[in-house]
Amino acid sequence: MSSSLDRQIEQLKHWSAPRLPLALSPHLPLTPALPRHSQPIPEQQVKELCLKAREILVEEANIQWIDSPVTACPRLSLAIKRICGDIHGQFWDLLELFRVGGQCPDTNYLFLGPSVPRSRLCLPVQAHILPATGDYVDRGFYSVETFLLLLALKVRYPDRMTLIRGNHESRQITQVYGFYDECMKKYGSASVWRYCCEVFDYMSLGAVVDGRVFCVHGGLSPNVNSLDQIRLIDRKQEVPHDGAMCDLLWSDPDDIEGWGLSPRGAGYLFGADVVKQFVHANNLDLIARAHQLVMEGHKLMFDDKIVTVWSAPNYCYRCVGLPALPAFESHEPTRGGTSRCGNVASILELDENLNSTYQTFDAAAQQDTRGIPAKSTSLQYFL
Repeated sequence: MSSSLDRQIEQLKHWSAPRLPLALSPHLPLTPALPRHSQPIPEQQVKELCLKAREILVEEANIQWIDSPVTACPRLSLAIKRICGDIHGQFWDLLELFRVGGQCPDTNYLFLGPSVPRSRLCLPVQAHILPATGDYVDRGFYSVETFLLLLALKVRYPDRMTLIRGNHESRQITQVYGFYDECMKKYGSASVWRYCCEVFDYMSLGAVVDGRVFCVHGGLSPNVNSLDQIRLIDRKQEVPHDGAMCDLLWSDPDDIEGWGLSPRGAGYLFGADVVKQFVHANNLDLIARAHQLVMEGHKLMFDDKIVTVWSAPNYCYRCVGLPALPAFESHEPTRGGTSRCGNVASILELDENLNSTYQTFDAAAQQDTRGIPAKSTSLQYFL
């Protein structure tokens, strides 16, 4: 089963058409890659993959505790974890993230939502693969392919990849921002959308790396003072309109004191004093979150106690038709903080001592742009 999944994952990563060319289920025979204009992965195979993923996710806790692996890979001197933010259905840029950050199982990733993170090792793979802090779907044009690839990796590496739920992993939000419509267009019914939404309900709400770095999609909640309180939340449901679970997926840090109402209509704004108190009470060094577009790819706030990581370059295809810049080799933002057009993306790297650096990259140079509008419209407030 593992070898079959490995072959399937590699074919997905090197797939050149905007459709999944093969079955992802480990129980089905591997099928060859289909022509460029092939149909999406069959609905029955999506159903089987989602059921298998749910069986794995239901056994996981609300907060996944991740310890540094003991690296046995001769190509790596440190057990580096890579933490990624929102992906939003930008399939080609997810592949670019893997190209820039390193392929599994040679690199440890932690995704703040499966669009982007995980851990890996070379010899019996012990690393944790944690994909992005949520928001794997919506807005991008390949949400189906993006989410199914991440699910396939989760099924292949169930003990090493953690999928954190974002606010877009929701029935209500996906009906407004694109995922539902994409499923209807590609499958002619809402069945695949329903299968994926059932998976959303079982995703973890956060993760803690080495007991010191708290990873969550959105932010903090006035109803949560300790990590232990998050363990008590009933997460197996649609994202509620208020309460602790809603806040963890929707809240944002801001230059205020205490708590404030969020202009999003859900969650809260919270200030440096709130972060300082939460970090101290839970013996943390850092809060890593996603949820907000950052033109430079990442943004540190409040004496470097909280960082926003964004991993979807050229968000919403704002610069369609312009050549993408090559991935940056350094770990520093580009001059001026942004790429030539649109935003850059970032990966947070943590070594075995939890020292942090940031690797910045731009949109994939080779992308299939069929179906993408020639000119993007003005962006709404970032949900």
